[in-house]
Amino acid sequence: MSTGPPTRVANPPGGAGRPRLAERLRALARRRRVRTTGAPVILLFLGLAGTGWDFEGVPAVGAEMTVSQAKRPASREAARLAAERQRLTAALRRKVPRGSWIVIDQTHNRLRLMQGEDPVLEAPCSAGSGMVLKEGSGGRVWTFDTPRGRFEVLSKAERPVWRKPDWAFVEEGEPIPKDPGDRIEYGSLGEYALYFGNGYMIHGTLYERLLGRPVSHGCIRLGKAPLREVFRQAPLGTPVFIY
Repeated sequence: MSTGPPTRVANPPGGAGRPRLAERLRALARRRRVRTTGAPVILLFLGLAGTGWDFEGVPAVGAEMTVSQAKRPASREAARLAAERQRLTAALRRKVPRGSWIVIDQTHNRLRLMQGEDPVLEAPCSAGSGMVLKEGSGGRVWTFDTPRGRFEVLSKAERPVWRKPDWAFVEEGEPIPKDPGDRIEYGSLGEYALYFGNGYMIHGTLYERLLGRPVSHGCIRLGKAPLREVFRQAPLGTPVFIY
């Protein structure tokens, strides 16, 4: 029989004694980890709250709706402009003459022969120069402009004869003749002429190298080949638009 102090068993297997020391240490470590992890998060929220930031959720669907709403007014305006364009295009087409018509651009000195909405030909021409001619001191004044507006072919002539007006003699420095026969000049108007009122006409020229420049006295000069085509395809009553 031993006489020493009795041996002490801390937690016998299956016993109801206190938890083992290792388990208590693990539980304590778990509590510390939770506290350590939570502290920075709490400090972050407290710090941000002091900045005045607003913590609102912005869902992706909501963001898309906001963009869509912002685009709505622009889409409505684009649709309105498209509808207006279609209306104006339809109105313009209703005003396009049927058959042949002529349009003359004085700015670029271009003549176009149209057939409905389709161009038949385009050619350089010469419109009025805009020059001013004075007859002596205090005499008559002529301005060589081409009129603008809507006209129509009133008459046509092959091998037209030019009856020279007074200004032609003043320009050349010659006396104005008393005999009407002295005013007649052949060949200077080309092969054809289409008259559209007040002495103005579309005719040929002896100076085709100047076509494309504003050098005429008010009539429209055209080259030989396009003049033949215009004369052939533009009957009496053909609208002539000059701008």
